Amino acid sequence: MIVEHLNLGDFRNYATADLALHPGPNVLVGSNGQGKTNLAEAIVFLATLGSHRVSSDAPMVRDGAEFAVVRARLAHGERKVLVEVQLNRQGSNKARINGSPSKTNELPRYAHVVLFAPEDLQIVRGDPSSRRRFADQLLIQRTPRLAGVIADYERVLRQRTALLKSARARGVRGEGLSTLDVWDDKLVALGSEIIHARLRLASDLQGPLTDAYTAIAGADHRPQLDWALSVRGGDPEEGLDADGEDGSLSPSESRARLEEQFRTALQAKRAKELERGLTLVGPHRDDLILRVRDLPVKGYASHGESWSVALALRLASAELLRTESPAGDPVLILDDVFAELDADRRQRLAALTAGYEQVIVTAAVEADIPGALHRHVVRIHAGTISDEREEAEDA
Repeated sequence: MIVEHLNLGDFRNYATADLALHPGPNVLVGSNGQGKTNLAEAIVFLATLGSHRVSSDAPMVRDGAEFAVVRARLAHGERKVLVEVQLNRQGSNKARINGSPSKTNELPRYAHVVLFAPEDLQIVRGDPSSRRRFADQLLIQRTPRLAGVIADYERVLRQRTALLKSARARGVRGEGLSTLDVWDDKLVALGSEIIHARLRLASDLQGPLTDAYTAIAGADHRPQLDWALSVRGGDPEEGLDADGEDGSLSPSESRARLEEQFRTALQAKRAKELERGLTLVGPHRDDLILRVRDLPVKGYASHGESWSVALALRLASAELLRTESPAGDPVLILDDVFAELDADRRQRLAALTAGYEQVIVTAAVEADIPGALHRHVVRIHAGTISDEREEAEDA
């Protein structure tokens, strides 16, 4: 897949913006705060329906505007697709595909993007929500309909948690809240589908992760990833596992078995949920456990090892999408990542990514970009885009 043209309206610091992109490497150069990462963020939103920088859409709407527009012309071989999303400061977003109204969760069917960014270090060193977000954004790209499942789960979770808080305020205890059973059924059905998809994803990522880590780090440290699940009776969100186990389940575990464990865990936690006014079981409480050398990355890995795991996760994601997608390679975006790496990892990452159909690199310092990726250069200054190739052609 190739992003041929990006157009923005009232997105971040851009009142309007037009960016032409080309096959192969594209380099966006500009000092910090000029808007180059905003361009990357807009492309990523089309593929994941979210930002790698903020958890809500409102910050992406320019100050004083009610909505922002992201529009892109994509090339899937000879086929051209025009995708567009309107990000509303309030209310639901709207989407169009080839000019016709569409559901926003249809966008990832057409836009396939993998982003590398400094924030990726939080995937391996941050709290569980960072790892859940990484997994779910990849799930949406891999199986776009899961965007609706995840959104429905979050809606049910909010409503069920609101009911628990109301019951706590009224002093309801034990089995005195029969209406909770209805929400339990919905939570279990949607949550089990998410858990099952996450388990399969972890299993399918294991091989590409091992290969990518070895290529980046130049050593085999046996990287592993497993889900710690709250349906096993522990609470990974609070660092508590049942009976000292990691809480993981086999990716071949049937949905019926997951639903059974989910219901059992909800019943076991019912009294505590009413006491705290929180939903304590479900995929929103799970954690993706990452290990190298048989030790958790978080708390044990060196800075270099942590970066290698983060980069390997993104490369493994790209390889998985590349293998499964009939649309070809995903677009790779390397957002200010080379400034964070030593010279050896810069060269290794550049070599591993240069062969993709399209790579977009952002950098504050042009010299940080390895030669393998230094080709079509666009300069960004205070929201103004200057394309060196176009200027050379006009001269």
